[in-house]
Amino acid sequence: MESYYLDWANLLLRWVHVITAIAWIGSSFYFVFLDSSLVPPVSKALKDAGVGGELWAVHGGGFYNPQKYAVAPKVVPEHLHWFYWESYSTWLSGFALFTVSYLWNARTYLIDTSRMNWSSGAAIGVAISFLVVFYMVYDLICRGFGQRRNGDAIVGALVLLVVCFAAWLACHWFAGRAAFLLVGAMIATAMSANVLFVIIPGQRTTVADLRAGRPVNPIHGQRAKQRSVHNTYFTLPVLFAMLSNHYSFTYSHAYNWIVLILMMFAGAAIRQFFVMRHGYKLGRNPHPWPYALVGVIVILGAVVWMRPPAQAAAAAAPAPASTVPVAYAEVQPVLEQRCYMCHGAQLQMKNVRLDSPAALKQHAQAVYQQVVVSRIMPMNNATGITDAERALIGRWFSSGASTE
Repeated sequence: MESYYLDWANLLLRWVHVITAIAWIGSSFYFVFLDSSLVPPVSKALKDAGVGGELWAVHGGGFYNPQKYAVAPKVVPEHLHWFYWESYSTWLSGFALFTVSYLWNARTYLIDTSRMNWSSGAAIGVAISFLVVFYMVYDLICRGFGQRRNGDAIVGALVLLVVCFAAWLACHWFAGRAAFLLVGAMIATAMSANVLFVIIPGQRTTVADLRAGRPVNPIHGQRAKQRSVHNTYFTLPVLFAMLSNHYSFTYSHAYNWIVLILMMFAGAAIRQFFVMRHGYKLGRNPHPWPYALVGVIVILGAVVWMRPPAQAAAAAAPAPASTVPVAYAEVQPVLEQRCYMCHGAQLQMKNVRLDSPAALKQHAQAVYQQVVVSRIMPMNNATGITDAERALIGRWFSSGASTE
């Protein structure tokens, strides 16, 4: 029954998380587009009002004319829309989902004893420290180098090195799927922390100074803009990390940390293409196609590099129909030893039960796919299933999946 309620919690939290992430990413992408597409105003009235750029757009049958002030309007309106709950809701729902999916059953989903055989409490503590320590290091880099000449390039290079080290460390300490998700959550935490600790406080200070008639320090806007731009480059790497848990060939690779780094780098490069494309259309910069090309080449290179050897592909293929049938009595002891503890009478993870012929018949295709083809079950091979036992299950399925 606990597994049933956890599945519902996982589903609902995932639903909320996706909805709030769409709202946050959508607004982030829109404002990056807006900043890159603004042109100096033509109207004298707008210039006199302090407008630094404007944009005319048409959408949904209506015309829009958003305007951006060089620093701030001379008079701050009473009602301002603040963009922060999209960020906070995304992080809160994401952390809750991470808790339900990984921390709640750390021994099963977070820990791979072949990498680090530590207690659940220790694994959870270290996992959470990834979120905190990364932001602290990232924030120090931004504050130490962000305002220097060529500061953006220096910050980008240093943050890349930190992410690479974190990916290597996570993939050597945790189960592959959890490691990918943890690195994504680590970067996503920095994104939300940027909003909480830098962007919104700076905006509140600016608004308070304007309403009090005090001079506005432009550093708040500069820092907020810098962190906002960082967030947009973080987006595609984070999305890959979040989606990767559905594709075991990524996180189960022998060099999974390199896979993660390559795909995150490709995502950031492709995002750079889209960001600079807005400026190219206005003649502000050269065509950014090299960034997209680099991203695509990295992805294609990863595809070629990660392709399974011909022998492995043949081993994963169904056995010929002429294979001697494998009886249920031959696979039942293997399932009892390797699978029943999570899919038996006492516990049915994901509502899958395999301890009866009828139940096994119902899930035969899934058992073959998860145990033989993708080899992601048992989770982190916690029960120590052997290659010979996987092959036996494969022959059983290929010869008709008999349960008699």
